[in-house]
This record gives sequence, C-alpha cells and structure tokens, in this order.
Amino acid sequence: MIDVNKQGEVWVFAEQHHGKLEDTPLELISKARELADTLKVKLGAVLLGDRVGELAVKLGHFGVDKVYLAEHPLLAHYQTSSYSKVIDDLIHKYNPQIVLYGATPTGRDLAPRIASSVKAGLTADCTDLQIGTHEIKKTNEVYDNLLFQIRPAFGGNIIATIINYDRWPQMATVREGVMPMPAADGNRKAEIVTEKVHLTQTDLALEILSEHVQQKKVNLKASRVIVAGGAGVGSKDNFKLVWDLAHCLGGAPGATRAAVDLGFIDRDHQIGQTGTTVRPSLYVAIGISGAIQHQAGMVESQKIIAINNDPSAPIFNVAHYKIVGDLNQVVPMMIKALKEKTIK
Repeated sequence: MIDVNKQGEVWVFAEQHHGKLEDTPLELISKARELADTLKVKLGAVLLGDRVGELAVKLGHFGVDKVYLAEHPLLAHYQTSSYSKVIDDLIHKYNPQIVLYGATPTGRDLAPRIASSVKAGLTADCTDLQIGTHEIKKTNEVYDNLLFQIRPAFGGNIIATIINYDRWPQMATVREGVMPMPAADGNRKAEIVTEKVHLTQTDLALEILSEHVQQKKVNLKASRVIVAGGAGVGSKDNFKLVWDLAHCLGGAPGATRAAVDLGFIDRDHQIGQTGTTVRPSLYVAIGISGAIQHQAGMVESQKIIAINNDPSAPIFNVAHYKIVGDLNQVVPMMIKALKEKTIK
C-alpha cells in the first residue's frame, strides 16, 4: 500500500503511432495540468516508441513539466506486453500519484494490464476528473487530495464519482473529446528524462510483420458543423436528408447509436457516450429524441438546432433553437433555402 500523503507527480500516457501524437493525450494534458497545479506537483508525460524524441519536445509546448522518454526498436509498434512492462517499471521507480490514459483502443488495452500489475484501481471512460476530499464515516478517517473519477453509469442514467483512497497510483482512462485541446506555446519546454529500456524479443507476445491502419471515414472532432440524425429519421433512404443538409452547410453527417444500430449509417459517424464526443460551432439534430447517452457526446456544442415532431423530446432541453415539426417537411425546406442562397 502506498502512502496517500506522498507528493507524486501526475502522469499522462502520451500515446503515439508512427511518430504522431494522438489527440487524446494532448486533450488529457489540459485537465492533468489543472490537477497537477491543484496538487502543487509536476505534470509528467510517459512517451514510448522508437526515435520519437521530437515528440518529447512537442509535449513540452503543450504544458508538460517532464517527459519520461523510453525509446527502443521493440517499442516501435504498440504491444501490450512490452509497453506495460516499461511503464510498470517507471511507476515503481518514480511513484506517481495519478496516471491517466486516453480511452482509445490502445489505452483501454494497456491501462487494465498496468493496473493489475501495480495492484491499483482503474476507472474506465471518465468524462471529468477533479481533486477532492473524502471521509470514511466508519473510521472518521479523512483523505485529502484524492482523484475524483467521474463517469456515466447504469447506461448513462446517473453520473458516478469513483475514488480510490488506499491503492495508488490512482488511474483512469478518459474518453476522447471530453477535454479541450490545450494551446501550444513554442516557448514552453519540458525536462526530458531519458530512460534505459531493457527489452528482448522474448518480452513480446508476438512479432509484428506489418501494420495496416484503416482510416476513419469522417473526422467528427475536427468538424465545425455537424448534422446528426437519429432513429426518428425513419430509414436509410431517408437518411439522405441528413447527408444533403450536411453538404449544404459544409459539415459532416453524424448519428445516434440507434441510427447506427438500425443500419442507417456506419459506426464512424456515431456520436454520444459510446461514440465520439464533439463540440462543433453548429450541431443540427434531426429526428433525435435526446437520450442522455447521446447528449453526453454533443451537449457542449456552441449552437444546437433540434428538429423533432415531439415537443417534449429531451433534445429540446439542450437546444438553442427548437423546431417542432415533421423533419420530412422542415429539412427539405432548409436545404432548398440554403441552395437558393448559394446560387444568389
């Protein structure tokens, strides 16, 4: 058991692939910076790979105080066994009090393995993180500076706050897109701590001969305008209205999980608790009832227009502009008006 009064650092796993940092660890840095400042400790990033030293410098530009850099040819491609071994060694060497991972396919695979190895707790798919105090009522013990790990639970119907007061480091994975991207500052620099890596081929579970990455069909997080459709659109053929309006607005088509499950559009376009979290300048919700699971992924959009024939639909509770009507009449009128404006 680790002393909860220690002043360990806050760490972020700086996930990279093919020499490019993923967006999620950069988003995490903004929240981790806030946590570290509250705790009055340094913010560290753990960077693994082969010949990725320039990324360590970039992490400093985003506000990291220290970068723990582990380079080795056997770290060129992500593997659970090799990455977990290196990070496990670093945790035992430096004793951070918080370690955060993006809830990406890599993070969701890596974090549980490390949590098991260091005998720590892990909360998955957090949407917020805070520092707080907790009292154990049976013993009247008070624990300060705990990581409050906040995430939807029971299908998104409640928000749970999870704490771990007796097993450290406190660890969590955080959903993509829920934290704002920090601004880069070329004048900021991080201390780079180069670590020796002791790996052999026997430490790898398998040998990777080649790697092929299937690119997503749409980058929802980068889209300033999103037109999303729900089950209320009615059919795959009718979903063409969503595509047409998105095209007219110069935006991207999105969807609820229900629309994806019904086969209206593929999963790359899914927005919500089990999809992508977005915060565009304009979000148009068509035939979307507004279940909390979907709202979790789009509620921070700057302007929300909702079109639904049910005036009591929950989506209207978060919409800035509300259109109660038949989407089959409203959306074609919007498309026509936009096309006429473009012609003029």
